[in-house]
This record gives sequence, structure tokens and C-alpha cells, in this order.
Amino acid sequence: MYRIGIDLGGTFIAAGLVNEKLQIVDKLSVRTNAPRPMEAIADDMASLVGELLERSGLRRGDLAAVGVGVPGTANRENGRLEDANNLDFDDEPFLPVLEERLGLPVRFGNDANAAAWGEYRVSGRREDSFVMMTIGTGIGGGVILNGKLWDGVNGAAAEFGHMTIRYDGAPCTCGRRGCFEAYASATALIRQARERMATDRETLLWKLCGGEADRVEARTVFDGAAAGDAACMELLDTYTTYLAEGTANIINLFQPAFLCVGGGVSRAGEALLAPLREKTARRIYSQNAKRNTQIILAQLDNDAGIIGAALLEP
Repeated sequence: MYRIGIDLGGTFIAAGLVNEKLQIVDKLSVRTNAPRPMEAIADDMASLVGELLERSGLRRGDLAAVGVGVPGTANRENGRLEDANNLDFDDEPFLPVLEERLGLPVRFGNDANAAAWGEYRVSGRREDSFVMMTIGTGIGGGVILNGKLWDGVNGAAAEFGHMTIRYDGAPCTCGRRGCFEAYASATALIRQARERMATDRETLLWKLCGGEADRVEARTVFDGAAAGDAACMELLDTYTTYLAEGTANIINLFQPAFLCVGGGVSRAGEALLAPLREKTARRIYSQNAKRNTQIILAQLDNDAGIIGAALLEP
């Protein structure tokens, strides 16, 4: 039996056909074009499912499940999608609308939770505790405890980005101040780089972005640091310190066997993880324990959300 997983993002809707070996055998995507009515987005998801089935010569009865990872709170009790800010959705009847279009039962969950579930299941790790932290526009995550995905009482668990690491600090999109993602997301690193550029005309950042500060990305800072630019190295030192503060908080809470780092910033690989491991090790409560959490790099990149969504449970 096959499964279909859908990763509903603010920029793209990606759908994949997943086989019993947890491999994506076919994948399609379309632009989300948000904001627009949820019904229109549901139409696109239904079209992607239909096209995947047609291309593979399958029927709806050949599917064991259809699952969707959503950028917000997935209320499994009533099937409504809540607080999906990137889509400009507040409280939409997501599952009933999509199930009507597909003629199939659909499962859904938060997209970062789905990505964590995908990474955990594909890794084949036997440990029953696993946490994933995704670093992109914001900071999200997912928690696996006792071998099961932890959603929380309302489907909103593991919003790591919205724990405070600096009281009354920088404003966050959630309305609070000093949140983790206000200091350690890709968005935060870009802001920090632009602030440095405003006072430093000699930094290599100017050359790397073609003289246009609006073109700076998180990877631009990593590229500059790799080239030996002092400003970029200072930026990354500060950034990874912020990141370690939040990471240590997560480890102190859960003490998982593994903390998996994913999202766009994780593509920097060891340039990110090496200082993160070193700084986190000095901050965790359990630093003298014989065994501590291993910080590892995600392996599935954007496919994690598709596979995890396909494997979501009712």
C-alpha cells in the first residue's frame, strides 16, 4: 500500500507518493499563492493527489493514508486549522473541506511535527526519545517521546521558537518579546547581518550580495565566515550563542537521545553544528552526565515533511 504526504507551506504545496519502504517514488508541487481562500488551496491539494495517482497508475483504494503537514495548529478534534499566520488563516474547517474534495479520510498535523516524525521514522533509530528543531523563517520543532509524536493537548506542542531567551528583548511576530526565533531564526540572522552592514562598509557581505543589502540571506553570512571575513565570523559567533541558549533549554526540558537540527539554516552543516554542539554542551544542566543528547543533522531536507505527513496517525 502507498501513502501520500502533503507539505503545505507558505510558498509551495508539495505532495509525494510514499511506498512501504518510506521512500518518495514521485513528487509534485505548486505555488501556494497565499493569501487566498482555503477552498482554493484545498482544490490544489486534491489536484496534486489526483495527478500523483494518475501518473502512477494507482486508484484511491490503493492508498493506506493521506496526510498533510500544516503551518499552524492542527486541531484534530474538529479538523480545523488554527493560527496559520503564513497563510492568513485563523480558524478554517481544513479537514472537512479537503476530505470532501478527495473522497478519502485525511490526517493532518503541524508541519514541523510532521518533519520530526519523518526524520525519526526514516532514521530507524531504536531510541524512543527524539527531538527535532527546524531553523528557517522561524524556529519550529517536533517531539517524539516513548516512540510517539507528542502533539500536546491542542495540537500546538513544540513551538520552540516562542520560548523567551531574553526577557523584554527583541519583538517577535507572536506578540511577545525576547523569543528564541527573534534571535536564532534565519530571519534573525539576516536582520543581524543587515544591521552590521549599516555600520561596516568593509565587510565582505557587501560584495557577496552584490552591494544590495536586501539580497543578504542566512547562507551569505556562512559564506563570508568561510572566506575569513571578520564581521561574518563575529555575526556567526553571536548567532550560534543565541542558538545554543535555546537548544540548551530544549535539552534541559526533554533530555532526548537525539536532537536533530533541520530547516534551511541546517544546510550549513558542520559550520553550524560544530559551534552549536560546543556551546550547548557548556550550558546544559546535565553537562557532567555520563550520557547526553547527541545533536545531529537532519537527513531528509524538504522530504521530511512529506514523509512525516504520510505517516501521521489518526
